[in-house]
Amino acid sequence: MRPRAPMFSARSRALGPGSRIAVIAPSSPFDRDLFDRGIARLRSRYDVHADPRVFETHGFHAGPDDVRLGVIHDALRDDSIVALVAARGGEGATRLLPGLDLDLVARARKLLVGFSDITALHAAWRRAGVASLHANVITSLGRGTDDDARPWFDAVEGHPPAGWTDLESLSDERAAVTVEGPLVGGNLAVLAALAGTPHALDAHGAIVCLEDVGERPYRIDRMLTTLLESRAFDGALGFVLGDFTGAEPGADGVTARDVLTERLGALRVPVFAGAPMGHGERNSPLPLGVRARLHTGSLEFLEACCG
Repeated sequence: MRPRAPMFSARSRALGPGSRIAVIAPSSPFDRDLFDRGIARLRSRYDVHADPRVFETHGFHAGPDDVRLGVIHDALRDDSIVALVAARGGEGATRLLPGLDLDLVARARKLLVGFSDITALHAAWRRAGVASLHANVITSLGRGTDDDARPWFDAVEGHPPAGWTDLESLSDERAAVTVEGPLVGGNLAVLAALAGTPHALDAHGAIVCLEDVGERPYRIDRMLTTLLESRAFDGALGFVLGDFTGAEPGADGVTARDVLTERLGALRVPVFAGAPMGHGERNSPLPLGVRARLHTGSLEFLEACCG
């Protein structure tokens, strides 16, 4: 049996005006216009370092594995860097996990920011015992307005995000139960891909947050089955579901909501949908590895991921 990650993760140092950020590109190549707009927004407050290697391409990845991993390791070793922010998600971060130096991640204790495919790196940070932030990547910051970006800036500067309210219960008999524990999760497809690896999800004693994009309901069912059969969800305290965009039902009419309700409802823990996270209109910052409280349609963030 693999050792469990620490129940609660150590917080990294918070950013402030002028703090130095390193751009990482662990997944797919990115749209340069969106990237430049996102970088400009970050540079209005921080010192942003973009290693020239992040602009490489190698097939459908943003450079060969050793190059993408090297950028991460160099940023972790650089004492001037406070946070690592992903340029984009996509695909490819899981390929870096076998070579990622977890001892270095733990010693450096730097904030990781990103979502989607970056879920793979969040899993590694959790295994190393370091909190991280599930939040917009640089290209996503390039799409929005300054007002849209304000919660992102608040979160990386050590402020717990505003709680999520008006969540909809998918397990009515458990809706009034209060649970408290660390937040884990991210992109469902990536979490399913990690099943059976050293970085597999361990939800014991935790609140699990899930989202995905472009996955049909039958594929969501398959992913949930993988996680259930691998016992990744054993001991989970509850679930918070964000956007499952592009999950159109087939001719059978079964929806993503139907699948999520059936599979997660069988665990007899609180399950709430409608969280503002994922690939939809809002991707509110979600601190991973730190304490939160889930109760009657609300998720309260009790700690920031950095400070």
